[in-house]
Amino acid sequence: MASDKVLEFTDANFDTEVLKATEPVLVDFWATWCAPCKALTPVIDELATEFDGKVKIGKVNVDENPETPGKYGVRGIPTLVLFKGGKVVDQLVGAVPKSQLQDLLKKGL
Repeated sequence: MASDKVLEFTDANFDTEVLKATEPVLVDFWATWCAPCKALTPVIDELATEFDGKVKIGKVNVDENPETPGKYGVRGIPTLVLFKGGKVVDQLVGAVPKSQLQDLLKKGL
């Protein structure tokens, strides 16, 4: 991960970092072998800077953390899920444009 503002979420810390977070959280479910996931990385980095202090942004590697994607029905990657107050607000699947992700994040504010 290029940006130090993009966090790493795991099966072990998901509950604390995402579900119990006071701010909205965008979770990017991804894998190292996924080309669309890699294409989305710079956009996620930009959004982490743009929404710093307003939205927590992080990634879950689905290969290393199979439990969490299973709980949320992640079938394809990249899947981006917005959480607020421990609940799913909305989600997008695929390498979507930055403007679409900005709109998603604004729903959480």
